[in-house]
Amino acid sequence: MDERDWLTERLEANRPRLRAVGYRMLGSHAEADDAVQEVWLRLDRADPSNIDNLGGWLTTIMARVCLDRLRSRRARPEELVGTDLPMPNVAPGDDMDPAHQVLMAESVGSALLVVLDLLAPAERVAFVLHDIFAVPFDEIGPIVGRSPQASRQLASRARRRVRGTAAAGDVDLVRQREVVDAFVAASRNGNFDALLALLDPEVVLRADAAAARMGAPAEVRGASPVATICSGGARGAQRAIVDGVPALVWAPGGLRRAVIGFTITDGKIVEINLIGEPEQMRQLDIVLLDD
Repeated sequence: MDERDWLTERLEANRPRLRAVGYRMLGSHAEADDAVQEVWLRLDRADPSNIDNLGGWLTTIMARVCLDRLRSRRARPEELVGTDLPMPNVAPGDDMDPAHQVLMAESVGSALLVVLDLLAPAERVAFVLHDIFAVPFDEIGPIVGRSPQASRQLASRARRRVRGTAAAGDVDLVRQREVVDAFVAASRNGNFDALLALLDPEVVLRADAAAARMGAPAEVRGASPVATICSGGARGAQRAIVDGVPALVWAPGGLRRAVIGFTITDGKIVEINLIGEPEQMRQLDIVLLDD
């Protein structure tokens, strides 16, 4: 394998992370893909022998490309961006336990992009790199042209602005995560009463055609019938963030077979949707939280 083929292979291996960084910074999948292409052009012109950590180098270059684009965007405020963004719903808090921090880090890409558009370019870059991708401030500093301490202050200021703007959202992702966790525990333990306590009296469980072929009922209504179906199950399910909200992925033997989505209102599960169609699953943004 020659050097160019090796670089192409390494870029492809890092492409998902680069696209994730770009999307959270720029708020557009198309712009993120354009930024990845620009990173490739810079890599093609670089001397690989001078790059000690290629993954870190690619992330740094991606961040600089995004920062340039954000600054250019600010210079042309008439341009509308983020047309594919969902509305914000919750902000991360400094006192969250590690599991909550993982949840917020994964969901912020889809849940808070509108809020991130309110940040100054350097604030957004510092916040996204540190709070979402755990890049240390001594690496963020050179990217935004600040000292590590000043970069820390940028991220802190951005965090406060995100929290203050998004706190009024009507969806509490942390509480949803707790409900989903409780559902998994009650289901695996066969705790019928605990399941009833989590389900709305009018809850509906629906399965698409593929999930039905795997043995799931096409539709079940009512807390007691749904609890009966779910009691003793969920043993092959893994906790996940699917399109920015807590969910489960049924993956027996490590093979993803179905996604279990929840609609939660006032702490009660009002709808459970089982998605098994491969094409539909491929269109979902799935981040597993369990190993």
